Amino acid sequence: MTVALALTLAAAPVHEATAIAAVKKTAKKKTVSHKKKGHVGHVFLERHVAATRGGQPNVQAMGALVLDDGGHEVFSRSADKERPIASISKLAATLVVADKNIELDGLSTIEKGDLDVARGGARSRLLTGMTLSNRDLLHAALMGSDNRAIPALGRAVKLNPAQLTAAMNAKVHALGLKNTRFFEPTGLSPNNVSTPRETIKMLRAAMAQPLLASIMERVEYDAHPVGKPPLRYINTDHAAARGNIQVLAGKTGYNDVARYCLVVATKIDQRPYYMAFLSNEGKLTRFGDVARVADWLASHKPKGPTPTPIGVPRGPEPAGAVPIVAATPPPPTISAPTPTVASAPAPAPEPSPPTVSAGSVTMPVGVPPTPSTATP
Repeated sequence: MTVALALTLAAAPVHEATAIAAVKKTAKKKTVSHKKKGHVGHVFLERHVAATRGGQPNVQAMGALVLDDGGHEVFSRSADKERPIASISKLAATLVVADKNIELDGLSTIEKGDLDVARGGARSRLLTGMTLSNRDLLHAALMGSDNRAIPALGRAVKLNPAQLTAAMNAKVHALGLKNTRFFEPTGLSPNNVSTPRETIKMLRAAMAQPLLASIMERVEYDAHPVGKPPLRYINTDHAAARGNIQVLAGKTGYNDVARYCLVVATKIDQRPYYMAFLSNEGKLTRFGDVARVADWLASHKPKGPTPTPIGVPRGPEPAGAVPIVAATPPPPTISAPTPTVASAPAPAPEPSPPTVSAGSVTMPVGVPPTPSTATP
């Protein structure tokens, strides 16, 4: 039990101090009850799963797809089943804004209506009356998954939330995404749906847009509200990166129905792979799924020369769009049964997660925090 707890603490984010304290106090129990504003729920403790199952990566997501750079399926589970995608919706919203040639240095002020659109979501640092550049708002939307940034960006290109939502639906239709639909622009609604396959297509469309690609490849960014201290944003997908995994672009998502989601473009041992994991229980589980797939790929390396590297290393300076190289011989295609996932109460807002370090034997599944309505 001592070893398991140590691994749990190493994988948990700094801002989950409350959850970690609960783990320390109840290390010998499976769950603990707590009260918050009259609500009684449970904190589900960290657990570990094997890296592989039946010779396949032990992916925990209910819907998943992993593609190589040639579009060949490496792993697939319910890849074409529609599921809520939460803040992955922001990829479509920012694609619309970029297509409208938003004035990056133009200023937008957070209004009360923006708070109404984002109501029920994660806590925002974009306060009413705060003025930022549209460039800063794009970073807040894609890196910090701030819900208030989306209606403000829509207003900057003369679209109200309903018009922005309609434009998002038109955009994905133009991309040929037949199973992707939006009910509102932020991802708070469970009626915003897509599939693992189509979220990857949406991500690749965003990566083909130089402005959005340069934002998504960053790890950190400082926004500068007028007359206020800077706001530091840490990319919510950066926990997917580790020794042999380079993150090129990605977007996380969470709401009570969608659970924890991730679509990400990676480079693993110099080969590009695109991954989508929808409906994961546990905030860290989606990043554990990336690591489990990477470990499986490392032990099933395709024959042939290493392809030309794509993109540039993630860093603080923006770069251009990420080019895609020619297809390389795909690894074996696998298909796995859907795992049985125990029902869990809705977790709390998801802040920017930390780097997950995963071994090739076991990976943490995650510690869902206090119930809430939605978060990135």
